[in-house]
Amino acid sequence: MRGWREEMVALSLQGHGHGADGDDDRPEKPRRYGVTEMRSPDYSFRPAHHALQEILESIGPFVDGLKFSGGSHSLMGKELIREITDLAHKHEMYVSTGDWAEHLLRQGPSSFKQYVEECKELGFDTIELNAGSLKLPEEAILRLVRLIKSSGLRAKPLFSVKFDTSDIPASGERAFGAYIAPVQQSSERVEDVDLLIRRAERCLEAGADMIMIDADDVCQHTDSLRADIVAKIVGRLGLEKTMFETSNANTSEWFVKRYGPRVNLFADHTEVMNLERLRGFDTRRGSWPLLTSPFFLVRRPF
Repeated sequence: MRGWREEMVALSLQGHGHGADGDDDRPEKPRRYGVTEMRSPDYSFRPAHHALQEILESIGPFVDGLKFSGGSHSLMGKELIREITDLAHKHEMYVSTGDWAEHLLRQGPSSFKQYVEECKELGFDTIELNAGSLKLPEEAILRLVRLIKSSGLRAKPLFSVKFDTSDIPASGERAFGAYIAPVQQSSERVEDVDLLIRRAERCLEAGADMIMIDADDVCQHTDSLRADIVAKIVGRLGLEKTMFETSNANTSEWFVKRYGPRVNLFADHTEVMNLERLRGFDTRRGSWPLLTSPFFLVRRPF
């Protein structure tokens, strides 16, 4: 039986047009699309980790995954890690290791296998692999993906989009008709994106559950963000199999505006409420639905 919070969330999702038919933009959890992955707050350490519990009690219904950032779990005791993963599972959230596995590979393949087994024991559901920093042959990365899957965990390879700053159009005010010297454009970025997509496709074929795209270079220049880069990635990999890291609210709005609430995004815990508002607001039509974001409907009864 649902509690009052779950009933309000379900009501709000239906108000958005979700949950009524097979064409849902963003159904209730567990979701295959419209996924929001949240960065674990830096103050998750005991005793301040109780703040994480307060955060999840407020925004838990709108968050699908919790990601440990920067290998922070390597500095925690096993008991504390287990408490946090259990807390996330209580709120129907999966838990990701973040991009820390590459540090274990320096100690050899056996250390990585032991790391995977320990992650499973501690309650992690997803192991992220930073394909860019691993500096391994493609076949080696595919073997790591299969190893993670054979252990019963989810594999999420991380790829970074890089491009030359010369490819970013000049911004700022200028006199009408002022001459701008042409800048030679580089084709290296496009080739890198194509290579990224081919490697990501092979990871999916090997069993990877989702591909994380670190578009930090892109996110730093939201106003000049190249839509063709993102469109190429989404077109080849599929919206449900791709998650984008967003570094600020403007970038989140950019993705939701172009791909709707079905886009999978990774955001800081401070941006979750704003992201939920964006998902509820139909930015493609520029209108609010019948009910506003479910966050604003979740209030404790008096």
